[in-house]
Amino acid sequence: MNIAIVGTGYVGLVTGTCFAEIGVDVTCIDVDQNKIQKLEEGIIPIYEPGLKEMVLKNKAAGRLRFSTSLEDCLDDVEVIFSAVGTPPDEDGSADLSYVLQVAHTIGANMKDYKLIVTKSTVPVGTARKVRQAVQEELDKRGIQIPFDIASNPEFLKEGNAINDFMSPDRVVVGVESEKAKELMTRLYKPFVLNNFRVIFMDIPSAEMTKYAANSMLATRISFMNDIANLCELVGADVNMVRNGIGADTRIGRKFLYAGIGYGGSCFPKDVKALIKTADQNGYDMKILKAVEEVNERQKSVLFRKLKEAFHGDLAGKTVALWGLAFKPETDDMREAPALVLIDLLRQAGCQIRAYDPQAMNECRRRIGDVIYYAQDLYDAALDADAVLLLTEWKEFRLPTWRVIKKTMKQLLVIDGRNIYDKDDLAQLGFEYHCIGR
Repeated sequence: MNIAIVGTGYVGLVTGTCFAEIGVDVTCIDVDQNKIQKLEEGIIPIYEPGLKEMVLKNKAAGRLRFSTSLEDCLDDVEVIFSAVGTPPDEDGSADLSYVLQVAHTIGANMKDYKLIVTKSTVPVGTARKVRQAVQEELDKRGIQIPFDIASNPEFLKEGNAINDFMSPDRVVVGVESEKAKELMTRLYKPFVLNNFRVIFMDIPSAEMTKYAANSMLATRISFMNDIANLCELVGADVNMVRNGIGADTRIGRKFLYAGIGYGGSCFPKDVKALIKTADQNGYDMKILKAVEEVNERQKSVLFRKLKEAFHGDLAGKTVALWGLAFKPETDDMREAPALVLIDLLRQAGCQIRAYDPQAMNECRRRIGDVIYYAQDLYDAALDADAVLLLTEWKEFRLPTWRVIKKTMKQLLVIDGRNIYDKDDLAQLGFEYHCIGR
C-alpha cells in the first residue's frame, strides 16, 4: 500500500515512520527544503526516543522516502495524510491555512480517486472545508474525480510516541463512505490483528474526540493543581489525596499529579481551540476557561515559593533550573512553564543556571544566551542560592546531594514535580518546598 504524509513535524514524521515499519510504502512531504535535506542525510529535526533508528532503518529498506513535492507523488498514492501544523491564531482559534493549502494542491493535481485523511488536530467542521477546497479545484479544472475525506486524529504522547503508535489503546477514524472505511481498515489491519481497537465514527465526532480527550486530560491536571494549592493551606498532602481518589476505579490514577502546569504543543492549543469553537457556536465553556486560568497561574507557582523563601528579595540571587522541556523525553519547549519562570526570574534580577538533557539548544534558540547553560545538573547548582526542579528527567531523581551541598551558596530546593523526600533532604540540612504538601 502506498501512502503520502504531508508535513514532517512531530505527528507527520512519527506517523510516516511507524507506517513504514509495518510494511507500508510511505512518502513524507514537506515544503521546508532544509528539513527534507536533513532527513535525507539522517538528521532528525526532533528528539523522540527510538525515532532516529526507525527512520534510518526504513529509509535504508526503501519503505520511507522524503520529498518536497506533493504533486510529484500524487499519481503513486491512494491515501494522503495531512499532518501539517494548525497553530493558534491570536483569538485562540486554529489556523487552517496549511490544511486547506494541502487540500487545494490535491484537488488541482489529482487524476484518480484519493482518500484525504486529516491527521492534524483540527476543529469540528474542518473536513467540510477540506472537501470544499478539493471540489473548488476540480470545478476549476472542469472535471469530476471521486474522492473521500476522513479524520484520523493522533493520540501520541511526546517521549512515548513510537510505542503509542505501534501499540495504541485505540485508533479513532471518522469516515463518510464504505470505501474510505475499507481503505482505513486495510491500513490499520496489522494493529487489529494485535487486538487493538479501531473505532469508526462520523467525521465531526472524530474531530471532536481529539479535542475532548486532550481537554479532559488538561482538566485533570488543573484540578489536581487546584487541590494541591488548597492542600498547602489546610495542611493536607496532595500525594496522599491522589492515592486516595486514584484508587476509585471511576477516577483512576493517571494525570492526577500536581506540578507546575501543563505545556507542550497539544494541551494549551487544543483547550484554546475548543473554547473558541464553543464561542463561535454561542456556547460558554466555563470549565475549560477555568482550566486554562488555573494552568497559567500554576506556571508561576515556583517563582512565588522562591520569592516567599527569600522574603520578597530575589535581586542578585543565583537560581539553578533542573529541566527546561515541558516534560521528560522531549526537547519541546512550546508553552513550557520554564519559559514563564525564566522571564519572572530575570525581571526579579536573578542569575539563572539551567540544565536539561535535551532542550538546551531549543531554549537557546528561543531566548538566546541570557541565561547560563550548564554542562550537567551539578554545574547548574554551582554557587546557587536555590535549585528548582521543573522537569522530572530520570537523571534528576537521585542526585548526589552531599556533593551538591558543598557547592551551593544556600541550601534551598523547590521541587516542582514532588519527586524528592523532604526528610532525606532535611537530614542533610536542605530547606525543601514542593507542591501541595
